[in-house]
Amino acid sequence: MVTDKKIHVAILDDHQSIIDGYLFRLGQSPDIEVVATARYTDELEALLAHTPVDVLLLDVQVPISAENPNPFPILERIPAWLQAYPELAVLVISMYNLPSLLRSVMEAGASGYLLKDDSTAIQQLPAVIRSVYGGGIFLSQQAHQKLLKRQPDWPDLTPRQIEVLSLCAAYPDATSADLAQRLGLANSTLRNLLSGAYLRLGVRNRSAAIAKAQKMGLITPFLSNGH
Repeated sequence: MVTDKKIHVAILDDHQSIIDGYLFRLGQSPDIEVVATARYTDELEALLAHTPVDVLLLDVQVPISAENPNPFPILERIPAWLQAYPELAVLVISMYNLPSLLRSVMEAGASGYLLKDDSTAIQQLPAVIRSVYGGGIFLSQQAHQKLLKRQPDWPDLTPRQIEVLSLCAAYPDATSADLAQRLGLANSTLRNLLSGAYLRLGVRNRSAAIAKAQKMGLITPFLSNGH
């Protein structure tokens, strides 16, 4: 489907070579225009505030800023972006095929999940963008198969609990009051969400909960040497 209106695309990835690859592939489609690129999440936040974007391509393992190398809290940011920009479609392109993380990302509101090693889907990226722009959902075949297979050892965390843990991992030094304010919650509500997550994960504190959630693929793992 080719529309008269150009589809405005923004890209968030911390590897310039990946961004360049997307720019090359999308540059051959006259109905698609890349209007913004960013290598840090804080940069993207500023761009979204001033640049109309229809489809956002993003990796899950992107630092928050030059000062904060932790992966951005994707499970908190996707709902926030969709609330602020209701017409936005989010397409995740990642090397991670962990079923629990994939499920959490889709439940957070993403319109698609492509695996970076899915060469067929990457080659068809313009068509995928047109599909999610038109309200469709797109998953790499391998991602779709994993999404259908629920792991027997997954703890039964709610999407909101996973969102809170994602934010805790992104800002490990933040106080509970800071996190509650960022989420627009009362401190007591945040404490209840965390305590419930601790019980379901079988841990006793925030750092242990983050570590276990990352190990199980419920939230984005932190890789200090990149990906």
